Amino acid sequence: MTTPITPALLLRAYASGVFPMADSAEAPDIYWVEPAYRGIIPLDGLHVSRRLRRTIRRRPFEIRINTAFDAVVAGCAAPGPGRENTWINATIRRLYNRLHEMGHAHSVECWREGRLVGGLYGVHLNAAFFGESMFSRERDASKVALVHLVARLNAGGFQLLDTQFLTDHLASLGGVEIPREEYLARLDRALRTRADFHAFREDDDPLEVLRLAGCPPSPSSG
Repeated sequence: MTTPITPALLLRAYASGVFPMADSAEAPDIYWVEPAYRGIIPLDGLHVSRRLRRTIRRRPFEIRINTAFDAVVAGCAAPGPGRENTWINATIRRLYNRLHEMGHAHSVECWREGRLVGGLYGVHLNAAFFGESMFSRERDASKVALVHLVARLNAGGFQLLDTQFLTDHLASLGGVEIPREEYLARLDRALRTRADFHAFREDDDPLEVLRLAGCPPSPSSG
C-alpha cells in the first residue's frame, strides 16, 4: 500500500463504512474492506444465556476500562483455540494504539487476581462503536466483556454496535447481518448523534449491567 495510513485517515474510513485488515500478523501491508453485508449487534437485541447471567451475577472478574489497551490488542492478536492466524499486524497495532491515545479506541478488560484474562477493543465515533476483536483466557471472559460493553453503550446513548462480519459465535449472542445500504444509513444516523463512552460507572453492579444490556435476570433464575 503506497499511501501511508494515519489515524485521521483511519477515522475517515470508519466514518465512510470502511475498515482495515491484514492478511496475517506478519504481513507488511493492510487493505480496506467494505463488506456487502455487515455484522452488527442490535443494542436492544443482545442474547445472554441463563448460565452467562449467573456468571455475571457472581462477578468472577474485575472489569476495567482502558487500563491495558495494548495488552488487550496483543491478546486478540495471539493464536488461540480455533484461531491459529490473526489479521492484527504491527501496523494495525500501532494505529489503534494511537487512536486509543486520541480517545477514539477503548478496551473492556476482564481481570482475575491481577491477570488480564479476557477482553475486547474497538473504535468510538460519536454514537457508533466499531468492535474490532475479543479474546478469552478463561471461560466466558470475552462474553462478559461484551455484556459490559453493551451496557456501557446503552448507558452512553450509542446507536450502533458494528461487528464487521457475522460469525456463528456472534450470531449466538444476537448478532445479525444487514445490507451495506442499510448499514450506511444506520452509520450516518449514529455519526450525527453524540454519545459518551464513559457515562457508565457501575461495572461493579452486575444487576445494573444486566439491566442496561437488556437482559435483567428473572426472579426465578438461580
